[in-house]
Amino acid sequence: MNRVKAIAASLRMLESSLATRVLMAPKHVTHFSQHNPLPFLDRSQCLRFPITHHKLYFSTKPNTIVELVLTNDWSQELESRLENGCPSMTHETVVYVIKRLDKNPEKASSFFNWVSQKEWFRASSSVYSLIVRVIATKDTMKQFWITLRMMKEKGFYLDEETYLTISHSLKREKMSSDSVALSHFYDRMVEENAKQSIVTRVVDIISLSEWGDAVKDGLAKLQIQLSDNLVIRVLKELRSSPLKAYEFFHWAGKQSGYEHNTVTYNAAARVLARSDSTEEFWSVIDEMKSVGHQLDIDTYIKISRILQKNKLMEDAVKLYELMMDGSYKPLVQDCSLLLKSISASDKPNLDLVFRVAKKFESTGNTLSKAIYDGIHRSLTGAGKFEEAEHIVRTMRNSGHEPDNITYSQVVFGLCKMRRFEEASKVLEEMESCGCIPDIKTWTILIQGHCDGNEVDKALLCFYKMIEKGCDPDADLLDVLIEGFFRQKRIEGAYQFLIEICRTCRISPWQATYKKLIEKLLGVMKFEEALELLRLMKSHNYPPYHLPFVPYISKFGSVDDAEQFMKALSLKSYPSHAVYLQVFESLFREGRLSEAKDLLFKSPHHIRKHSKICKLFGSSESDTQTMADDIAPLLHGLIEVTWTAKQLHAIVSRENLKHYCGFVSLSRIEDFQKVVIFFTP
Repeated sequence: MNRVKAIAASLRMLESSLATRVLMAPKHVTHFSQHNPLPFLDRSQCLRFPITHHKLYFSTKPNTIVELVLTNDWSQELESRLENGCPSMTHETVVYVIKRLDKNPEKASSFFNWVSQKEWFRASSSVYSLIVRVIATKDTMKQFWITLRMMKEKGFYLDEETYLTISHSLKREKMSSDSVALSHFYDRMVEENAKQSIVTRVVDIISLSEWGDAVKDGLAKLQIQLSDNLVIRVLKELRSSPLKAYEFFHWAGKQSGYEHNTVTYNAAARVLARSDSTEEFWSVIDEMKSVGHQLDIDTYIKISRILQKNKLMEDAVKLYELMMDGSYKPLVQDCSLLLKSISASDKPNLDLVFRVAKKFESTGNTLSKAIYDGIHRSLTGAGKFEEAEHIVRTMRNSGHEPDNITYSQVVFGLCKMRRFEEASKVLEEMESCGCIPDIKTWTILIQGHCDGNEVDKALLCFYKMIEKGCDPDADLLDVLIEGFFRQKRIEGAYQFLIEICRTCRISPWQATYKKLIEKLLGVMKFEEALELLRLMKSHNYPPYHLPFVPYISKFGSVDDAEQFMKALSLKSYPSHAVYLQVFESLFREGRLSEAKDLLFKSPHHIRKHSKICKLFGSSESDTQTMADDIAPLLHGLIEVTWTAKQLHAIVSRENLKHYCGFVSLSRIEDFQKVVIFFTP
């Protein structure tokens, strides 16, 4: 109860009925039994949170434009309606519309072509980068290439990030010819762009010294003519030094004849959204607001992802609130993703959760199932199960029934608190309510046990799942294997994987095979690792040979090496590269004799391969050189004269005991010391 009061105190500045009603709801002791179902499933009470619709005054023009374009075929009539309704559009509006048309690249292209012909339109690299990303699809490749060439003709630069994003997309869609053409286009653009040298010189001056008068003087001597394109490119090149980018941004804004605009402000915000420059980031945001500019929606989405990735949740929520107060509001899925990121913390910040929910609700939105799930996930993750119960009741009262997602979040929270029996009972309660647990719910339950070092109980849950007719998958298998690893039960993990692959016909992930092979070799289980290698090949994965090479060279025999090569050659011999790696590794371990024995047993084409012949030829030459060096010392220690062939054999450490028979018994120890000293 004290914990709940503490949270309520931290939220007292919130007016959201959602936060207040959840946190101050009456508490009761929770009991679980067959006759007393989980309290959050109790249908006897219905708690509804009143939704307050605030009257807001802001332009809905961006959404109106999007709806108009989506609901009509592109035509002269549509263009006329756009011109009558929108005599001009800001950069932010153009970006917003294109971004919202990203699922309809044909219309996005038509809209951009219409906009780009208007006198009021101010082209920029950011707008071009967005449109070429949107229309880089099979159905719009003609428009893509036309737009890309137009971009180049107008002097705008395809930045590396955009290029890599489009290139990856083309490769994923198996559009190899377009991918190659784009690569050539980008390379030529970099070479031909006359301003590239200027950008490089500016970045070099800034990067090589701390910002100060010397840097400013160096920039002044360049006598560069500032433009939006130049400023944006310099900022992007300085993205790994955001504080220097900030200084350059302000320096540029003070230069005669140049003034920052919404495009450069957005570019600066993208660069500064880092953990070591948050103060500078908010300074730029405040400055751009003061001069009437806003973040465009594409910039917001990128920055929000960066902040969430870097765990800067306070900043991510603050930025969300800022955007929701403007004209270019994030979509419902953006709110849902933000709530999901907050809930991913070990200790979810409920203050941030309710701030997001309040802001979403205050703009006239009704809480969707996804938003309820986001709130519920944080509550269960924080161990606030009674509060989560009231969220579920309210969600149900709003027409959203609990599903596998809802129950899974409760299971996750209970497992996190090590309340495993209660977590298992949630699945029983699900079945009684007609909601059959799916593989994801079972996986969360089993992973919870594994994370709590309860692998044996996790296995019981696993076999119970199979009995109930739910087939396991590769994800769940990987979870259990990781559980075995935590308890250092490597051989148990191997036996489990073999059994499940045989009985359930599962194909484990390639990564699962790799990890288990490495673990087995780490505990000297060569035969078991080799069996996994064969099984891996049977599941059409490329054989994972890398960890076998150092193992064989250090601990393995020639027979082990032969078995390894046979395991790799179910259909054909391994490539010469694998043999070469094994031979080189044996040489590094000083096992020349074993390397020669393996070479003798290798296929003819391997023995005659140029690189392998060169390797062994080099070894023979090195050995002969050592024989020449050691000969005088040997002659001084022994009573016979040695031939070059005999010395070569000695230094090769072959039949050492046989040659020791020719040495005076009193001098054998000295002889061995000399041989060992000169032999690597």
